[in-house]
Amino acid sequence: MRATRRFVNGALLALCALALLACTPKVQVEAPKEPITINMNIKIEHEVRVKVDKDLDQLFNKNDEIF
Repeated sequence: MRATRRFVNGALLALCALALLACTPKVQVEAPKEPITINMNIKIEHEVRVKVDKDLDQLFNKNDEIF
């Protein structure tokens, strides 16, 4: 009777362990199928205008006879 009870307890323990292992989540890391696009909206126009304005101011200050 004890041998049967040990067998049943062992079988139940193995079944519970198997059930717990079957429920573990699986995580997969995959590369995307489409390339990653990064849209950067940078306005350089303002910086360029400021540099041109400063250069023109210096030019006009040096040469008053241009206009």
